Parts: sequence; C-alpha cells; structure tokens
Amino acid sequence: MLKTTLLHPEILSALARGGHHSKILIADGNYPAATKKGPHTTVVHLNLAPGLVTVSQVLRVLLTAIPVDEINTMGVPPDDPYAAQGDPPVWHEYREILRGSGSSLNLTPILKWDFYRHVESADHLLTVQTADQALWGNLLLTMGCVTP
Repeated sequence: MLKTTLLHPEILSALARGGHHSKILIADGNYPAATKKGPHTTVVHLNLAPGLVTVSQVLRVLLTAIPVDEINTMGVPPDDPYAAQGDPPVWHEYREILRGSGSSLNLTPILKWDFYRHVESADHLLTVQTADQALWGNLLLTMGCVTP
C-alpha cells in the first residue's frame, strides 16, 4: 500500500512520466476532454455521476503528489454574460485550497480559446476528467521541479 494520498494507478503512472513544464488538466464536467487535448495526453475519467468527483477534490490530492510551478483557470471571455459577475465562485475555493496546502501560487486566468491552445500543446501530459458542475471550473497545472 502506498503512503501518498494519491492512489489511482493510471494517474500515478502519467505523473511519473512527466517532468518540469508538463501540463496537467483537471477538467470539469463540461470540458471536451476527448477533443481538446495534446498529442501525448493520457485521459483519466473520474466522472462517476454529476458532482462526483470534483475539480477541487482532485486538486487537493495532486498538490500532495507533485510540485506545481503555475496554476491557470479557463478565463471567462469579457463578452460572456458571466463575466459581469466577477470571478466564478469555484475560483475562491481553489484559492483556499492553494493557501491550505501552503502554496504561494496565484490562480491566473487564461482566456478560453488561449486555454485550449495551452492544453493542445505537446507538454499536455494528463487530463483528469471530473463530473464537476461548477461553471468555469477547469484548472491547468504546470509541473515544477523537485528540489533538495
């Protein structure tokens, strides 16, 4: 039995193949995981039922398993009606998770179409498809280095 909180064999395998600058997408339930991915991406489906599993749950576990240099959300385009409401509520939850993990990273939005381009890169290692129903819930993590 492993001592880490991350136990999913396919996720562990994909992360072990990654390195500095590798991208991990934690996708919400609306994300087109089959078509918006990089050429070397492993897709792991954790979308059991609506709301099970969430992006936040996956984020908490991944932060215990890998170093993260950058964390991006899919930014709301300014012409989207949702943009007038400010940051999506789930982003506040992500910031709390980051703080609780001891991370000093900022949550940085990348506008929707640019976000897709980032995900379609050769550095995109893993997508974890959740069934999260939160709007604008996608997160893109960039792996860091393990340092002594």
